[in-house]
Amino acid sequence: MDEVVTELTEEIRELYTADQVPWVIGYSGGKDSTAVLQLVWMALAELPAEQRTKTVHVISTDTLVENPVVAAWVSASLGTMQEAAQAQSLPIEPHRLTPEIKDTFWVNLIGRGYPAPRPKFRWCTERLKIKPSNSFIRSVVAAHGEAIMVLGIRKAESQARARAMEKHEKRRVRDRLSPNANLPNSLVYSPVEDWTNDDVWEFLMQKPNPWGYNNQDLLTMYQGASGDGECPLVVDSTTPSCGSSRFGCWTCTLVEQDKSMSAMIQNDEEKEWMLPLLDLRNKLDAPFGHYQEGDPDLPPGRKAPFPRPDKPARDFRRMNGKVMLFNDGAIHGPYLQSYREEWLKELLQAQTWIRAHAPEHVQNIELITLDELHEIRRIWVFDKHEVEDSLPQIYQDATGEPFPGGPLDEQLVMGSDEMDVLKQVCDGDDLHYNMVRELLAVERKYRTMARRSGLFQALEQAVQKGYYDNHEDAVEFATRKKKWRDDIAENLTFDDENELDAPA
Repeated sequence: MDEVVTELTEEIRELYTADQVPWVIGYSGGKDSTAVLQLVWMALAELPAEQRTKTVHVISTDTLVENPVVAAWVSASLGTMQEAAQAQSLPIEPHRLTPEIKDTFWVNLIGRGYPAPRPKFRWCTERLKIKPSNSFIRSVVAAHGEAIMVLGIRKAESQARARAMEKHEKRRVRDRLSPNANLPNSLVYSPVEDWTNDDVWEFLMQKPNPWGYNNQDLLTMYQGASGDGECPLVVDSTTPSCGSSRFGCWTCTLVEQDKSMSAMIQNDEEKEWMLPLLDLRNKLDAPFGHYQEGDPDLPPGRKAPFPRPDKPARDFRRMNGKVMLFNDGAIHGPYLQSYREEWLKELLQAQTWIRAHAPEHVQNIELITLDELHEIRRIWVFDKHEVEDSLPQIYQDATGEPFPGGPLDEQLVMGSDEMDVLKQVCDGDDLHYNMVRELLAVERKYRTMARRSGLFQALEQAVQKGYYDNHEDAVEFATRKKKWRDDIAENLTFDDENELDAPA
């Protein structure tokens, strides 16, 4: 191992001093990225001060829903890293990246009502992982013209990873530097690409961590959970997401169960404070429970336990209010208001409970930030026309504290008494209650405007959303509409075709 490390650090020094292109190291806090960063650190430490001429950026993407144990580990490591780099006069700059507020998990799931991520609707990876890291890398490229990404990817991770790496190797323009198909003017350097798991651990256990962290603690953290792997720096959709890695988002529903968190709780009594997180994750995954072995309605080809459909929790209309059909049924859209409010309540209750019962080092845990709460509140009131403005009351009920946010536009918010009267008038008809509520919200929005351009269009859209008597009526109407369109298409005359094809 000593000979291998010596050769690698020499190679790193040669590549580092060959040009002025800045480096960006992807650091997730796992074993592979730690090994790569440690190799680079050791190599730079042996260079004369006058040759340490370019910055090495260390980026770690925090999705804000990372496994809390791992998130705390990475955050503390970045702080220690920054202090050590300054003390050792190394040009290493750590950066903690987070998604934009509009892209966070809770803003999209609780705010907009996106259903829990699934393999066929994996909306989370792009927003939470890819965009923050790519945005940073593009900023480096914009400032310097190029960037070299140093990643802890290894061929031994999987056959798919090995094939992808070998494919990029054929297009190398410089020794050990592969092109990045997703980020122009950036190259990828993977110093441990040929290492095995055992090689990584042997290196970490034999070589002390140069920024003062204890690699033995890292091994202990891995031993505390089952399986193998880590949450890598994700820069494209082919990179294994947290869903198939060991340490990932605690909210992840791309896997059948969160084995790492379950194992941590089972193996360490001090981590039982994470039980509310595991319970909430399981509710997001299967709000109506699971099919069990022997259930007559278990879908063919599925193995129990398998999540039951979440359609009762979702609107039968898409996000834009339209009804779309698939196999003669409606394609369901976002979560209904009642379920979004329930998710928020349970999330805040979990946060409050953990702060009261967890060990001291996690008593300030923030499962959802205030900025996210403000954005969710804005979406509910202004975008979804849920003018009851229920978030402050949910916050107070769940935490016992008043919501730390000012009042919204009083022109748009209606009091609970007014909403109660409207509910009584609608007599349990939620569809028409929502339509009338949106009509009132639209009218109040345009009331103070000097020019009311768009008012009638907004009113018409509100009526179209609530035009139906119920779910069945909406599907029947959409079916008739589709049949009518198909009939017209089949019986078009030559003149009709020319008219339809003519530009508007």
